[in-house]
Amino acid sequence: MSETENVLTAKVWNLAHVMNNAGVGSGDYVEQVTYLLFLKLDAEREEDGLPSLLPEDCRWARLAALSGRELAQHYARTLETLAGQPGLVGTIYTRARNTIEEPAHLHRLVRMIGAESWSGFGVDVKGAIYESLLERTASDTKSGAGQYFTPRPVIQACVEVVDPRPDQTICDPACGTAGFLLAAFEHMRQNPEARDRETGRRMREEGFTGYDIVAGVARLAAMNLYLHGLGRADVTPIHRADALLADPGKRWDVILTNPPFGRRQSIQVFTGDGEAETEREDYQRPDFNVTTGNKQLNFVQHIMTVLAADGVAAVVLPDNVLFEGGAGEKIRRRLLDEFECHTLLRLPTGIFYRQGVKANVLFFEARPRRKEPWTDALWVYDLRTNKRFTLKERPLRDADMAEFVSLAKLSDRAKRQETERFKRFSYAELAAREKLDLNLTWLREEGATDPASLPPPAEIAASIAEDLETALARFRAVAARLG
Repeated sequence: MSETENVLTAKVWNLAHVMNNAGVGSGDYVEQVTYLLFLKLDAEREEDGLPSLLPEDCRWARLAALSGRELAQHYARTLETLAGQPGLVGTIYTRARNTIEEPAHLHRLVRMIGAESWSGFGVDVKGAIYESLLERTASDTKSGAGQYFTPRPVIQACVEVVDPRPDQTICDPACGTAGFLLAAFEHMRQNPEARDRETGRRMREEGFTGYDIVAGVARLAAMNLYLHGLGRADVTPIHRADALLADPGKRWDVILTNPPFGRRQSIQVFTGDGEAETEREDYQRPDFNVTTGNKQLNFVQHIMTVLAADGVAAVVLPDNVLFEGGAGEKIRRRLLDEFECHTLLRLPTGIFYRQGVKANVLFFEARPRRKEPWTDALWVYDLRTNKRFTLKERPLRDADMAEFVSLAKLSDRAKRQETERFKRFSYAELAAREKLDLNLTWLREEGATDPASLPPPAEIAASIAEDLETALARFRAVAARLG
């Protein structure tokens, strides 16, 4: 990050501490910065001779001229009006409300944002400042925002392995704050093909799509992409929606995603008259081969549908997707037979804000229908066994992913060689496993007991029985003394 970015980020974040001390949570603060920053950027857009995207009474100049209770009241009306606007504006202001109760604090925030000429910064600087706010908010465990963040080294490794091109379209059906989409963009724009004006325009305006069911998260993702110069001012690449509700009809070349963890899916249904909230466990979709309440399995099925011919997916999934029977087994069989499911990365524990998560990244590619299975072999890289990470003292870094990236790049698949941590499992080996279990391990944890050194099972059982009998005898003796 440049000196300018560091100074401005520190300035913005220091004010966040002031707001926090006044009772405004960091998550709420970032949302308010998002609302106000967009208003200021729209005003600077007008100064550059471009039309405003906002109704006249909702523009920055009107807000910046007010103070006190009048400012708070006008700001609340502005947020309500903008929430009903179409496109990018409506996405950013969906369900927007003022959570800064003290007018003096709101006025201070307005003055701070108004003091800077944000258009004077390049998209790299504006985007970096905003991303820094999001990441700092994620590290604040009180805000709960960390649940939407995939570790950056994992995102970067997935992008480098997949190696998306500027002419390809990218989708994240559970985008969070758009980390995967932005990492893909940064990678794609380094490609010489991106220098072509038309290719670059299509990449920026049409190349990226994200979905998130949570209004506040979709807002942050939309603003994040907008500040990085992606999408168009009148059309948002981020959709506030449940991606699992239906087949959108569109197909993408690359899917990069980390669907939310958890067994059951809670959904919201919206009507033209307002919002009706309901919950259901299963999705009845004709393109889903299996009906299940496991939302990660449903995301896998959804990705199978929306992946374009010869498209590639990298999906972060919990361990249960690899070994769960029933629906899980059927979906894994379809993956191996109808898709080329070729790479699995076993992630270490301790790298997610949510504790105790055991996750993997599964890489697969869409292929045309045929009788023979498409998967020849699954290559598994074990980054979990004998690896110890924590969020603060021993965080996961890009260097920890370097060996996997160098061995697993899809462009070099024909050159792959087995190593201690990278092992090939043939289709025949996989098909022979009970329930088509893909939870594949071969390394032993340091200090683990060698099974070959253990006594025979009958001897172990006899010893346990003897211990239980001794314990039961002591219990009876104590009970007898107590009468």
